[in-house]
Order: sequence, then C-alpha cells, then structure tokens
Amino acid sequence: MLRTLRPRKRRILMTVDAMGGVWRYALDLGRELVNGGDSIVFAGLGPQPSKEQAEEARSFATLIWLNTPPDWMTHDAGDLDGLPGELRALMRDHAIDVVHLNAPTQAVELDAPCPVIAVSHSCVTTWFHAVRGQALDSAWTWQKERNKRGFDRADAVIAPSRSHAELLETCYGPIARLHIVGNGARPVPNVENRQPLVFAAARWWDEGKNVMAVDQAASLTQWPIFTAGSIHGPNGERATVNHAVSLGALPYDEVRSLMARAGIFVSPSLYEPFGLAALEAAMSATPLVLSDISTYREIWDGAAMFFDARDPHDLAACVNRLSSDAGHRRELGQAALRRSRGYTLARQAAAMRDVYEKAALAVAER
Repeated sequence: MLRTLRPRKRRILMTVDAMGGVWRYALDLGRELVNGGDSIVFAGLGPQPSKEQAEEARSFATLIWLNTPPDWMTHDAGDLDGLPGELRALMRDHAIDVVHLNAPTQAVELDAPCPVIAVSHSCVTTWFHAVRGQALDSAWTWQKERNKRGFDRADAVIAPSRSHAELLETCYGPIARLHIVGNGARPVPNVENRQPLVFAAARWWDEGKNVMAVDQAASLTQWPIFTAGSIHGPNGERATVNHAVSLGALPYDEVRSLMARAGIFVSPSLYEPFGLAALEAAMSATPLVLSDISTYREIWDGAAMFFDARDPHDLAACVNRLSSDAGHRRELGQAALRRSRGYTLARQAAAMRDVYEKAALAVAER
C-alpha cells in the first residue's frame, strides 16, 4: 500500500525589525508557515518591539532580540560585523533548517549549513534611484556593495514584485537565483457603513512615502484626509503635516479598522517595492487612489485610480471625482477586492515553501 508523503516541516530562522513593514510581513507570513506545521525563530534587529508587538510574536513563535542594528540604521559596514556570529549561534541552538533574511546585507559572511534566503523589501540604492533619480550619496555607497555581496551569497533572492526585481537588476546588474513572491495579508471583515473621509497610512518620515503630496492635496479635497503613521523617524527624520489630520502611529488593528471604514484609501508613494497598505485596504473593498508608479500599475492596473505622484492637484482632483460618485466608489472597491484575492497568505506561504525546497536541494547538491 502506498503511503502519502507528508510535507516536510522546517525550523525557520527569520530576521525582523519592529520599525516598519517588515514586522507585519514577517509576523503574518510566519503565522501562516506555523499553521502549516513549520516552526519560527524570529531574530530581531534594532529598537526593541513594543509590549504588544512582542506578545503577538511570542504567541506562535520564539522571539530573540540581537545586538546588531538593521542596515538602514547603521553608518558603516562595520556596524554589521557581529551579525553572522549572532545568527550562527541561533542556528546551532535551535537546529535551524532554513535561514530567511529580510535584508540581503544580512547574508554577507554568513557561513550556514542550511539554505539562506534573502528578501529585498527595499534598499537605499533603489530608493535613491526612484525617489531622487540619482545614484547613492557617497556616505551610502558601502550599502550597495554589501547588498551585492548579499545577493551573491544567498541561495535564493526574493523580490515582492516584478517591478522591484527589475529595479534591483537596473541598479545591481543581473542577480542569480532571483524569484518573485508577492506579499500577502490577512483579510478583515467588510464594513457596511463607510465614512466620508480619505485615509492614508505609511511611515511618513520616509521621503519616499511622499507625505507632502497628500498633505497639500488635503487643502483641496471635499472630504478630509486622515493620515496614520509616525512623522518622526529613528534617525532624526521628521515630516510635517499641516492640512491633513495626522493621527500619529496607531496599533495595527486600529489601522485596518480605519481602512475598512474609509470611503477612499490613498497612497502617494514615490517608491514601493510592493505596497502592503494598499493590499490591506483592498481586502476591505476600499477604493484605491494610488500614485502612478510601476509597482502599483503592475499590481492594481484596472482596479484603482491613479494620479501623478508629484502633483498634489492631480491627487485632489481624483479624490474629489471619486468622493462625489458613490457608484464609482463601489465599483472600484469591488475591483480592488477581487484583485486582492490573488495575494493571500496561503499563496505566499506556499510560494515561499517552494523556494525553501528548491534552495535546500541546491545546497544538498553542492
């Protein structure tokens, strides 16, 4: 009698930081992997997570905080020299089968007996290219070199969209073993009674999130625009909001609730390797008004309204047209919801397991 082969369950070491979108990516993907039988050890870098963040992570995984900062909070490559040793200790202590690094720089000099997967969620090289249209400032050139070394070291490299993969190869040249795995998000219940307001959520201290456009547009729109997210960055960056209603940093569940109640969701980003907030809003059938950048066109063309990211008047005109047309809002919201169904956590986890498996086979054959 034939036996049914059970899928292999892995012990996965996954790096994370508590400051931005990588936290949400890691926890949602990690929970889905655990639901499928894998186990997760989170290795945190940078400022400590909040009590609520730590409790969520520890509800299904092991959470250990390291001494090394994330690369975007460092001043030179030497700040990352201690990371390989910290990761090797975790690999040994937890009998790790796969190392999932949420920054390619973390793969440099990492001697591991198991597959090393590097995910490019963003990097300063592609950020400068997209936001400022220029090469890196001299103070950051070491980052480009270290990212390139990380790509070369990794047994697989992940980009969350075709657009970001193409931008990576524009900036770094061809990248071997490059895969595209779109992000996923967990859905929330739809809300019947929406409010006549516009909602936007991002790390507004990041110049690439383009808060200036949404703030200037807020002085021209019929509906008020509410923004959620910190305006103070970890390295002293600061954004100014004068016309929109700034709600500051909010708990994740509250942000998702506001997304579901808003009449319109806006993202004015100049740079988005994926754009998780837009997906989360779409899962609530909230109509999307998005900056006309390649990533958003790739994922949402035909299911969103687009505007010139550097033209607040164009953004305001789109919002005003949509806010005065309830039928169009419903149609656009339903189109976004349908498109979002292609980006489930189950699909993302299955795709990542496939990458893990192929990388493991390649390592075994070496």
